[in-house]
Amino acid sequence: MIEAASADRVGLVFVSHSEKIANGLVELARQMAPTVHLVAAGGTDSGGIGTSFEKISDGITQANTGGGVVILCDLGSAILTAETARDFLDEPEQNQVLIVDAPLVEGGVSAAVAAETGGDLKAVMAAAQSAFRTNSTTTSAAEPDASPASGDSTMESISRTVTLTNKDGLHARPAAEFVTLASSFSVPITVNGTDADSLLSIMALGLSRGSTVLLSSPDPSAGPAINALAELLESGFGED
Repeated sequence: MIEAASADRVGLVFVSHSEKIANGLVELARQMAPTVHLVAAGGTDSGGIGTSFEKISDGITQANTGGGVVILCDLGSAILTAETARDFLDEPEQNQVLIVDAPLVEGGVSAAVAAETGGDLKAVMAAAQSAFRTNSTTTSAAEPDASPASGDSTMESISRTVTLTNKDGLHARPAAEFVTLASSFSVPITVNGTDADSLLSIMALGLSRGSTVLLSSPDPSAGPAINALAELLESGFGED
């Protein structure tokens, strides 16, 4: 069951034709979003392959504790069932339930982290949909270019370079912890040229142990934020 879930967070319902897939996704996302209401609505009522109106309806009720609900589905018929379940809600409740067209796993994990950081319905939906975007700069961004860009704004920018020390680098759990911290700051920060508050983009960098990480911001007041993020990276996230 959900532990220490926060009532002010957007809840998530994962709808899959497979009960095991939905349950597994909740297990995965909960590692990165422990205070978000995450509900699995997979399989038929008897546990077979398919979808269940009752499971989805119950899932919406469980997940919505005031912040609204985002639903992610695996296949077209799952979306149809989810839409039917939403249509049976009263109109005010319908307005608090969004069905998002996004990859179930990548979008679900990204949405969970966005909800964990306090994002509203629109922010959580946008995070899920960010899974559609491919990071075309992954290869070049893995090792940052140390040469500064030209332009007046560079003169006021701030940056710090650190080396990853934890065994597995920025895999899912530490990446989520990093993004959660980055999202708590109001200043723009990039990691090797990628937005620091985008989980999928950070994971797409493929940063492993020993990788060089360039934290930078065009805002000269970002020093404390960059130092906090650098210290988190250098801490190794508690991993050997």
